[in-house]
Amino acid sequence: MKSLFLLTMLLSASSFAVQAQVNVANFTVENQSNPEGLDVLHPRFSWQLKSSEPDLKQLSYQLQVSTSSRFESMVWNTSIIMSDCSQLIPYEGKPLISEKVYYCRVRINTNHGRTSWSTPVRWSMALLNETEWKAKWIGYDSLTNEGETMSRKATRLSARYLRKEFILRKPVRRAMLYICGLGSSKTYINGKSIGDDVFGTMVSWYRKHVYYKTYDITSLVVKDKNAIAVILGNGRYFNPRTVKPDNVDVFGFPKLIAQINIEYSDGSKHIVVSDSSWKLTTHGPILANNEFDGEEYDARMEMTGWNTKDFDDSSWIPVKIVAVPTGKLVSQPNPGLSIQDEVKPVSVKDCGDGRYILDMGQNMVGWLSISNLLSQKCRPVQFRFAERMNARGDSIYMANLRSARQTDIYIPSSNKPFSWEPIFVYHGFRYVEITGIDSVPDLKSFTGKVVYDRMQTIGRFTSSNVLLNHIFHNAFWGIRGNYRGMPTDCPQRDERQGWLGDHATVCSSESFIFDNHLLYNKWMQDIEDGQLDNGVISDVSPCLWNFFNDDITYPSAYFYAANMLYRQYGDASAIINHYSSMKKWIDHNISVNMNDYILLNDRYGDWCMPPKHRELLHAVDSTLMTDGGILSTTVFYDLLQKMCVFARLSGHESDIIKYQQLSLKIKDAYNSRFFRRDSAYYGNNTVTANLLSLRLGLVPQGYESKVFANIINRMENDFDTHISTGVVGIQHVMRGLTENGRVDLAYKVASNTTYPSWGYMVRKGATTIWELWNGDTASPGMNSHNHIMLLGDLIIWYFEDLAGIKCASDAVGFKKIYMQPVFPNGLSTVKASFDSVYGTIESNWTIKNDNLSWDVTIPGNTTAVIRIPSSFHVDKKLKVGMHKVFDDGSFTQFELGSGSYQFVSN
Repeated sequence: MKSLFLLTMLLSASSFAVQAQVNVANFTVENQSNPEGLDVLHPRFSWQLKSSEPDLKQLSYQLQVSTSSRFESMVWNTSIIMSDCSQLIPYEGKPLISEKVYYCRVRINTNHGRTSWSTPVRWSMALLNETEWKAKWIGYDSLTNEGETMSRKATRLSARYLRKEFILRKPVRRAMLYICGLGSSKTYINGKSIGDDVFGTMVSWYRKHVYYKTYDITSLVVKDKNAIAVILGNGRYFNPRTVKPDNVDVFGFPKLIAQINIEYSDGSKHIVVSDSSWKLTTHGPILANNEFDGEEYDARMEMTGWNTKDFDDSSWIPVKIVAVPTGKLVSQPNPGLSIQDEVKPVSVKDCGDGRYILDMGQNMVGWLSISNLLSQKCRPVQFRFAERMNARGDSIYMANLRSARQTDIYIPSSNKPFSWEPIFVYHGFRYVEITGIDSVPDLKSFTGKVVYDRMQTIGRFTSSNVLLNHIFHNAFWGIRGNYRGMPTDCPQRDERQGWLGDHATVCSSESFIFDNHLLYNKWMQDIEDGQLDNGVISDVSPCLWNFFNDDITYPSAYFYAANMLYRQYGDASAIINHYSSMKKWIDHNISVNMNDYILLNDRYGDWCMPPKHRELLHAVDSTLMTDGGILSTTVFYDLLQKMCVFARLSGHESDIIKYQQLSLKIKDAYNSRFFRRDSAYYGNNTVTANLLSLRLGLVPQGYESKVFANIINRMENDFDTHISTGVVGIQHVMRGLTENGRVDLAYKVASNTTYPSWGYMVRKGATTIWELWNGDTASPGMNSHNHIMLLGDLIIWYFEDLAGIKCASDAVGFKKIYMQPVFPNGLSTVKASFDSVYGTIESNWTIKNDNLSWDVTIPGNTTAVIRIPSSFHVDKKLKVGMHKVFDDGSFTQFELGSGSYQFVSN
């Protein structure tokens, strides 16, 4: 499997010291946090440069990789390479060996002097060959307890507890655990939990790939007797639902494979594996765990010491050797889930009938941790989770959860206060209804644990507009609430799927706030894994719902996400690795779905177009609906443009002419069929039809301004300057308006507080982004209050246009930065920062009394083009770090090296 290894080094250089201090930070091996278990044969190395002096440039570098921390035995030494490249440099040394530990260091020569060798960073290789796995898959493939079911409506299965004692007869130099628990798992060595992963390994399309994780457990094992213990949860392997009309796939009962490779101090080796000698019970305290329905825990069935040595497991049964999953077992390429934040409740309401409702103050995703809560022995305490209250405010609203119960149950074993939190479920919620207790609980007894993929927050934005700031807050919480080893649609109802259409352009908005690089690289593999032999891509990935509708707009996310990884991170690996898969999909549509160069296959339309009447779920007015042929053909045309770039990057230049020639024919056919030249609009003149045609380059030359005029006319006169598109059009609204000179209208759209708008959601109390513009009034069948698809290109607009932090069109990964912020009337301040792969970019501007003050920071080893409207009379004198300045009459343009600068108008 081709996957990603990124080793990041933060380097400091001084302009006056030949041997400058080198600081290493942000070390990344596959999953950003655990440098163990790398299965990439050609890992890539990256670093950042920092200096107190401006205009820092890398002139050369030297990389060394060794099996010794003292670099006594070298496996790769690049010598001095004259290059300014500091990102994604592939390893080209001797073949890397399974389980081997390696060290890397780098030395940089800059225009300010040479750095010393960096502090070595360490990683270890995974099991690179299938033959190195000696362990067996174990489990128990049947229902065992009363009430367990594989019902079509819902599954119910208790957790499986497995354990094995083993003896180490010598002092241990190194012990490595390789483990995969399907669907979810929690692992202990001698009673101590391994790592901080939530759910263990991540969801995947299990028929093609199954992921394992690697842990260094050297510090946890001892000479003499030890115990390894694992709890298996259901996850998405023993799926929460098996309803066939929804095409749900159930893969089997939970199962485990685990192997501990031990190296003794004398150099000899020992292996502990999962096999038939392990013991198992299904009669532990976790009576049920279902990601949709919740976790049930009976403290009376706790088994004290079950995960430690010398526990009496004589009543347990031997495990069974079970069928091997069809997917290839490989090292997990992304970090996985962890607890990333905590939320304390803001209030509790006594409903007077034994119900108490907690308000967390924020729609969040994770679970509720309980401490020191008083209850009665054997009396179940129930926690029901919901996103909102009903209209009367006296009960929680759960209708929008559909069949998901979102209910945790704890049965106390005594009359003493208890502490507990689930381990195999998560909930999307703001409110928690508690029953089974006799008095108003103390708020201090509860903590909301916020769970999502382990990644850094890399973007920050604030402005003088409080509403824009609140929308950014909602986006922040909505995005991270939908990271679950895959980007999902929602985190609360009986769905929680990786819908492609929800993330087509939104993935780029997300990338300005979170370092979603490894998550999306992993998701690209999920998409290819689910692809049919004929090239059709599922609309949901991993395709746990097998929705193969053979449309265009939803699968386009496959291409847009790959392009995002290239543009934002400078990483072309997803494009290269999946080019053949993408080409297969393109060829399928050319041969099967294209008629006279028009693509008509469209399943979802411009989904969630706001209806005129707020009680409706979908718009029914035909004048608001965009022709499916327009949606499919424009998007397919754009994907062909992307494929020309992808073909060049992946070494398939011969495909470029084919795509270029086909694009010309599609453009001609499209305009012949859909363009009304007399009126300069497309189809029935929807904003989406005109906007897609304009932004994606299909409008005939000379008609651009007329088509744009129709967009403005409809938005201003028919929609009262409000949102007038669904999820396809919303991907282009903010940038389309701004690029064509109507930043005032874009700002108005972003600042509206009446329906339909992001501000309307805020005004109605939203703390995340809704699935529907009318999420407060529409029917509950499709009414998630934590959906991010309606963000469209809004956050891109925040950073690229309001803040002016944009990767130049002739660069990738922000190697060259293009900064031309817009200054809407009514907005006086913007402060934004973005942690690019080269370092932090900052843009802070203020306008007061028509005067501009703008502070910018450019990271080391990059350059920037700064453009300021000529109406702001700034000092044009070249200073240190400034390479060039000129004025074209409309803008003053500066070309800068790294450093911090301030521009103040006279």
